[in-house]
Amino acid sequence: MSRGDNGPWVVGEVRDGGAGRRTERERVGDVLRDRILSGLLSAGDRIDLDSYATEFGTSRTPVREACLTLAQEGLVRVAQRSGVTVIGVSAETTMENFTIMAALSGVAAQWAAEKIGPRDLLRVRELNREIHVAVQAGDDIATLNWLFHREINKACGSPRLQAMLGDAGRMIPRRFFELFPEQVPCSLDDHDALVAALAARDGSTARRVSEDHFRGPAELLSAHIHRQGPTPTQ
Repeated sequence: MSRGDNGPWVVGEVRDGGAGRRTERERVGDVLRDRILSGLLSAGDRIDLDSYATEFGTSRTPVREACLTLAQEGLVRVAQRSGVTVIGVSAETTMENFTIMAALSGVAAQWAAEKIGPRDLLRVRELNREIHVAVQAGDDIATLNWLFHREINKACGSPRLQAMLGDAGRMIPRRFFELFPEQVPCSLDDHDALVAALAARDGSTARRVSEDHFRGPAELLSAHIHRQGPTPTQ
């Protein structure tokens, strides 16, 4: 993924099917956050408010407000004289973010396997099929992927856990498949295994699959961030 972003990473710069309801500040913040977390914007880069206002088709105010939010998250520094400077993320922090998300998603998947109802399971199956079709057609799977994981997380039956997933998901970039398109088949296999575990009411397997879903991506992205350099500023 409240940001409503309580699922694993989502590709592209569309947060969910209700993206049109997001404020300009949230929309700009989501994109800038994602670029920082994926290494597209790295430590020392400057965020020019006018340039980004033009890019997003908005005024400077939402861009500045978004940067203030990112500053609270430790991703940028906002100074009156020097403007907005990217702090960035390290390979170690990236691994930590993924590890936290994996642990929470694993618990959510386990609980979902124990509680999911027939209608919700059918919805998860349908979304999984739609993702396969979209991949074969070369279409963007951002929204479908988000919906797939959201349905599983909702099925865990714990609003508190969903809120924790939302907070953790804030630090998981959505551009992963853009950076590593070769990982799409592995992700689809994970989805299939997760659906099978849910259908079998196999909580332990659902948890393991969900946790493993993050392991390879965490290592790949951490290595990518390390290559980007330099080390995040303090």
